[in-house]
Amino acid sequence: MPNFTFQKQLSRRAVLRGAGFSLGLPLLDAMTPAFAAAPGSSQAKRFVGVSLTLGLHNPYLVPATAGKGYEPSLYLKSLGDLRNDFSVISGSSHPGVTGGHTAEASIFSACPNMRGTASRNTISLDQLMAKQLGHETRFPSLVLNTSRQTSPSYTENGSMIPAENDAVDLFTKLFVDDTPVEQKRQAELIRQGRSVMDVVGAEAKALQREVGSGDRDKLEAWFTSVRDLETRLVANEQWIHRSKPKVSLPKPTKIPRDNEVGVERIFLDIVHMALATDSTRFITLHIAGNSVTGLPGVDESYHGLSHHGMDAEKLRQLTIVEQAVIDEWANFLRKLKTDSLLDETMVLLTSNLGNASSHDNKNMPVLFAGGGFQHGQHLAFDQKNNYPLPNLYLSALHRLGLQNEAFATSTGEMAGLSL
Repeated sequence: MPNFTFQKQLSRRAVLRGAGFSLGLPLLDAMTPAFAAAPGSSQAKRFVGVSLTLGLHNPYLVPATAGKGYEPSLYLKSLGDLRNDFSVISGSSHPGVTGGHTAEASIFSACPNMRGTASRNTISLDQLMAKQLGHETRFPSLVLNTSRQTSPSYTENGSMIPAENDAVDLFTKLFVDDTPVEQKRQAELIRQGRSVMDVVGAEAKALQREVGSGDRDKLEAWFTSVRDLETRLVANEQWIHRSKPKVSLPKPTKIPRDNEVGVERIFLDIVHMALATDSTRFITLHIAGNSVTGLPGVDESYHGLSHHGMDAEKLRQLTIVEQAVIDEWANFLRKLKTDSLLDETMVLLTSNLGNASSHDNKNMPVLFAGGGFQHGQHLAFDQKNNYPLPNLYLSALHRLGLQNEAFATSTGEMAGLSL
């Protein structure tokens, strides 16, 4: 008579719980098939996502021709020296994401929102990266906003991570040592979260008895990795007592409240130093300010100009603002390249709005740089039947060596984006 072995069938989302803690399980044979294997080599180590609340005027951004030999658009002419360091991607968007401005929450999560009525968001790209790899630096991630505390960065349970919106406070957090009192307070917080495996230990042992031998081995390996994580928590406590890096960048003293591009520059300078000192590797910066009258030739608000209705004067002023925004992003790339960081750093510039004037979430503006990809091209997808932008996010995850089989509504890696 055949000897059948029965084992517990588990959901991929199965967790261990105890004393208020919940701990997600690794993928087991008792769940669904294993994730696809990671691609061969991994070179990228960092990700910076810069997002714009008011989009970019696509006719001035998107080249008229596709491929390697594209003719630079109006906005890209000043980026000639960086041509082979970034790709232009057009005709892409997040499937199922609509609702105009309310779609901001989905910029990096790509969570379908049914015209802004999603009851819960999903984890954003940066936080998924930080969850897996963020333990290697003092700060697992940085979530930044030039003017508000809102952000497009979300945790695994769909909670928004409030952004740091004060450049002076950000500089202090990264590069100014804490007082002994503050160090003691932070150490105590870490100690309180150190013994998760002890709390869920009894349930973990019971689960091992219910699954097959192959899964028992996987669980034991996973428990070991959790213990390793707890060891890293101790190491994180040691970060508290280590001096922060000293940088040549002066601490910002005056934030130009009439020039959103000037604020962008200050934040990107600090982001550059954060990467150069390996203080963190995963960063989002949301550019959300409305005041741009400090720019020569501009006398209206950013929001008002973005709703131009094809008015010639509004477009003239909007062009000044958007060109300056792109040029600051390009200057950031140049600094990374000078420090030999760009090939190891993926840098994305995008927005939830493809057309801010009509609140359209299709045809999102996308510039993607660095990370060891072969750039210097315009990937032109269908402007009417958009290509899923989450495919780019999946390519970025794989470039870091993560083995995710999908991200949000992705259908595979991005076509045409090669290493």
